[in-house]
Amino acid sequence: MPTERAVEHEITVAAPAKAVYQLVADVQNWPQLFTPTVHVEHLARDERSERIRLWATANGTAKTWTSRRELDPAGLRVDFRQEVSQPPVGGMGGAWVVEPLTEETSRVRLLHDYRAATDDPADLEWIDEAVDRNSRVELAALKENAEAAGDLVFSFEDAVDVDGRAEDVFDFINQAQLWQERLPHVARVRFTEDTPGLQVLAMDTLTKDGSTHTTESIRVALPPRKIVYKQTALPALLSLHTGHWLFEDRPGGGVTATSRHTVRINEDNITAVLGEGKGVDEARAFIRNALGTNSLATLGHAKKHAEGR
Repeated sequence: MPTERAVEHEITVAAPAKAVYQLVADVQNWPQLFTPTVHVEHLARDERSERIRLWATANGTAKTWTSRRELDPAGLRVDFRQEVSQPPVGGMGGAWVVEPLTEETSRVRLLHDYRAATDDPADLEWIDEAVDRNSRVELAALKENAEAAGDLVFSFEDAVDVDGRAEDVFDFINQAQLWQERLPHVARVRFTEDTPGLQVLAMDTLTKDGSTHTTESIRVALPPRKIVYKQTALPALLSLHTGHWLFEDRPGGGVTATSRHTVRINEDNITAVLGEGKGVDEARAFIRNALGTNSLATLGHAKKHAEGR
C-alpha cells in the first residue's frame, strides 16, 4: 500500500493576518502571486467552498488537477483536497493556516498530506521534492507580495476587431509552432503539447533595435474562447508576466480578439536595461510599448488569417 506522508512548512510575514488570508483565499489571483501556478478556473463556488481546476508546474513539469477548497474567514484557514490528482500523485490535501502574531505580523503554516499512485519509492521521492520546492516558493512569494509596494505590478490590454470566426482567430494563436513562419518578430520557436491543451512555448523574439530576447511560457488552451499563459523564463526587466488571449463574438457578427497582460517590474534591473536615471515610470512605459507592439502585431496577423478563410 502506498505510504502516506504529512509535512508542514511555515513563514513569518510582516503584514496583518486578515490581509494575508485574503491573498490565500483569492485563488483567481494565484498566477500573479505564486510562481508555480499558471491558471485557475472555478468549476463551482459559494461563500464557503469552491471547486477549482488548477494548472501549475511541479518539478519543472506542467500538471493540471481538480481540487475542492473550504474557506474559513473567521478562522483564517483554507482547507484543500485534490479530487482528481495527476500521476505520480495518488492523492493530496492540506491547509493554509494564517495565525496573527501581532496586529502587523502573522505566521503562515502550509500543511500537506499525500500519497503516491504506486508503491515505487521513486514516485514518493518525486512528490516529496515537488511539495517541498513549491511550498517554499509559494510561502516566499506570499511574504513578498504581502509586504511589497503595489506600484510594480500593472495590467493592460490591446484588442482588434476581426470580421471572421472566433475559432479561426483562436487557431492562429493556438498553433504557436507555426509562429516562426507566420510572425516576422518571432525568430525561433520550440513548442511541445504532450497533454492536449497544456503547452510549453519557448521562443526568441526580435525587438525594434534588432536584438532578441528569449522567453518560455506554459500555456493553457481553452478552445475556442481563451488561451492563458505564464512566462517561466522572463526578460531581465520583468519578474512576472501572465497573459490571456480572449476571443469574444461581437453583436452583429465578427469577433473581438484581446491580448491582456499582467506584469511585475524587476526594479533591480531597471538601470541595467534602461540606463542611469531611469525609474519605475520609464520601465512601465517601456514594457507597455514593447509587449503591446508585439501583441498587436500578432493580433494583426491573426486577423488577416481569419478574414482570409
